Amino acid sequence: MKLKVIVLTLAVFFGGIVVCSADDPQMGTWKLNEAKSKFGPGATKNNTVIYEAVGDMVKATVDGTDSTGAATHNEWTGKFNGRYYAVTGDPTSDQRAYRKVSSRVLSLTAKKAGKVTLTGRITVSRDGKHRTVTTTGKDSKGKWVTNTAVYDKQ
Repeated sequence: MKLKVIVLTLAVFFGGIVVCSADDPQMGTWKLNEAKSKFGPGATKNNTVIYEAVGDMVKATVDGTDSTGAATHNEWTGKFNGRYYAVTGDPTSDQRAYRKVSSRVLSLTAKKAGKVTLTGRITVSRDGKHRTVTTTGKDSKGKWVTNTAVYDKQ
């Protein structure tokens, strides 16, 4: 009898974790809707952003184009807890931190060599079909530029 209770309790616990992870509106594949987005001159455009669960962490994979049209690719694995985790493949940052503001909103900060290079806010619409990313970051000349990218869930 005790074994059945323990097994049932564990099943409910792990099932709850899976359900909670699946309900995170940030997770999934997002495609850039360039017509609804607004970029500063020379901005990098992240065409596809994928958030996926990797154990108890989140992996963000970003593919896009830089100001010259060359392909870009970067990856980040961490938690939405405000702590910095390593970024690979991004020439403008080597660390990135996401912090959950609410169930649909994340704040974002990126650093390169210990200095902040980008800040932003990521908001998923109530219906979960759209995502707006507003960032302020340094361009290649060191000027701060604000961009607003709108994504559609795939």
